[in-house]
Amino acid sequence: MNRDLAQLRGNHFDVIIIGGGIYGVTAAWDAALRGLSVALIEKDDFGSATSSNSLKIIHGGLRYLQHADFKRMRESIGERKTLMRIAPHLVHPLPCIMPTYGHAIKGKEVMTLALFLNDLIGFDRNGLKDPGKFMPRGRVASKEECQRIIPGIDEAGLNGGAIWYDCQVHNSERLLLAFLHSAVNAGAIVANYVEMTDFNRDGNRVTGVKVRDKFTGESFDISADLVINNAGPWLNKVLQRLNGHLPKAEVEMSAAMNLVVRKKLFDKFAVGISSKAESKDDDALVNKGSRLFFVTPWKEYSLIGTTHVHYDGNPEKFRIREQDIQAFIDEVNHAYPPANLQREDVLFFYGGLLPMDDVNEDTGDVNLLKSYKIIDHSQQAGIDGLLSVVSVKYTTARDVAEKTVDRACIKLGKKAKCQTRTTPVHGGKIEHMENYLGAEVARQPDSFAKKSIEHLIQNYGSGYPAIVRYAEESEELKQPVSSTSPVLKAEVIYAVREEMAMKLADVVRRRTELGSSGNPGELALKTCARIMAAELNWDEQRVSAELAETRAIYVAQT
Repeated sequence: MNRDLAQLRGNHFDVIIIGGGIYGVTAAWDAALRGLSVALIEKDDFGSATSSNSLKIIHGGLRYLQHADFKRMRESIGERKTLMRIAPHLVHPLPCIMPTYGHAIKGKEVMTLALFLNDLIGFDRNGLKDPGKFMPRGRVASKEECQRIIPGIDEAGLNGGAIWYDCQVHNSERLLLAFLHSAVNAGAIVANYVEMTDFNRDGNRVTGVKVRDKFTGESFDISADLVINNAGPWLNKVLQRLNGHLPKAEVEMSAAMNLVVRKKLFDKFAVGISSKAESKDDDALVNKGSRLFFVTPWKEYSLIGTTHVHYDGNPEKFRIREQDIQAFIDEVNHAYPPANLQREDVLFFYGGLLPMDDVNEDTGDVNLLKSYKIIDHSQQAGIDGLLSVVSVKYTTARDVAEKTVDRACIKLGKKAKCQTRTTPVHGGKIEHMENYLGAEVARQPDSFAKKSIEHLIQNYGSGYPAIVRYAEESEELKQPVSSTSPVLKAEVIYAVREEMAMKLADVVRRRTELGSSGNPGELALKTCARIMAAELNWDEQRVSAELAETRAIYVAQT
């Protein structure tokens, strides 16, 4: 996977995709697998914006029951199974629990019915060969079991806990990169740090885009029969380059935030805890009455999410502020006092922009957009050759990509079926994860630590031998970048040579898990910078700039 801009300049494509987030890369993979010629450009790094703001849960849509939205539940449950099938090394079942209180909307009777309906709607949720991917039925636990799982939970009216199963992504950044590798393996041409600056048009038809290489400043054209705008929060900004031919209503955005905290608040279970503040969803048939926070165990940490507030600024200027973090901490502590979180417990914070419907005037709560949109601008604005996708959630990105490419094929006059539902992603050729892990650990020479092989397989799946080959070049490359991280120096080499890592943050935040849970420390940062400098011919000034830029990722605005 190389950044070869000459391939973008010198070819005409069936499809150009603007945006290298999860929706863009899944669309690129789907289109390329169908035999379309595909170019994908991303103005920064792949997955560096909203796609990086993940609670790492692949959910089956249990909450959609309050809207009686069975269609979305079926989509989510289906995609959860699909992701376990095609990315078995990264997506695993996760038990979840929510306390039940009294006999009303949060009571055992209502939740028993909800869990029954969830299992009924997801009747085909199992059937994969790997027994480790089995999704048990939901059940209502006793009060005593709930208290063991959620120690210190508010006991006033507590009578049990609703238990169901969703999935967790071990490394959501690597899942996006697995889709990207798959797209490239299928023939897509992709490049990061290539910004779309304008559309090329022939009358009312889009014929391609003008772009700029953000490293050299060079501008050039890319031509195609169809352009797909998958720019996420930048969707409106891209469409502004149509000189007034905007959709009828611009997409409004909400700012979302998740926290990584050093405390593992709960073991094995993701826990839903209701906030003390009243919340109202105007579209819900049944209103739960308060916002739900999710606390999920992840590695040795906890992920806590999610807050949403209306955001009407420039997406380029979106930042998480200290006051936002503190307000979130206070609300979590109010909802679950045993957490007793302090600011120093927050190791990292993820932020991103998501599409919203409106803001509740009574409570100030954001009502998120309920469903994706695929906009054909020939129908809405008289501009042919352009589709725009309003993305909603990570879980269904592959499914929306399938529907988008279906639409693209109709416009292009091509007939080709989607193959991504059953095709393993890069690194996903594993039938039984536990057996594969044990066999591969036993097969590797004694010069590799067992924990290193386990770490590589958990992140790269069946593609891990590529990193092993780099590690075999020298004993140094077999070593971790620091004593506190399992990330090997060979992973840094692999990221630069085979994954288009162009900046230090690309390696620290996205190619490896080194900095996904917080600042990995000066030794790790400087070690990575030294390796990258040798690979990319950075001088000392560039190294200093990269270090400063990466450190800044972990500092909120004051």
